[in-house]
Amino acid sequence: PRAAMAAPPRSAPADSSQPPPPPLQYSVLLEHLVGDKRRPRAWDPSVFGGIPCPPKSEEQKMVERVMESCPFKAALACVGGFVLGGAFGIFTAGIDTNVGFDPKDPYRTPTAKEVLKDMGQRGISYAKNFAIVGAMFSCTECVVESYRGKSDWKNSVISGCITGGAIGFRAGLKAGVIGCGGFAAFSAAVDYYLR
Repeated sequence: PRAAMAAPPRSAPADSSQPPPPPLQYSVLLEHLVGDKRRPRAWDPSVFGGIPCPPKSEEQKMVERVMESCPFKAALACVGGFVLGGAFGIFTAGIDTNVGFDPKDPYRTPTAKEVLKDMGQRGISYAKNFAIVGAMFSCTECVVESYRGKSDWKNSVISGCITGGAIGFRAGLKAGVIGCGGFAAFSAAVDYYLR
């Protein structure tokens, strides 16, 4: 009797009517990894040793949308072109030996006021031209990028060709073609250097 009591109870026979669980299908796994059933993960930079940053507020998102819009980019390029063109005009006027000289009286020495006036006029002229070119190029590049849906070197080449062609076309068809090719090549070189 003690031996009967010490023996462990016998387990019930295994039910052979239940089929084994089906193997995990590859498509079901993909649905959970990259499909519709995938849970969105909030990446925390502090986990990887980065600086943690809070999620962006609606105001920050609105400011980002404004700064990425075509009118803002065109206005920024216009202002930047105006400043750069003005500085370039004043610089070229400063190294030009004919600034302030009167062609009717070439032996008269110009006054400082006349030289400064000439430098200012040249600076304003260059600033206007650079501002127009910068706004045209930036606006055209933004429109081309929006149309293509890509951000690569082709956008700057296409917009450079359009801008250069539009500027050169005022002097004729040949000048427009040369302007298109020259400005496109210059845009490609600048884009290659910056990227």
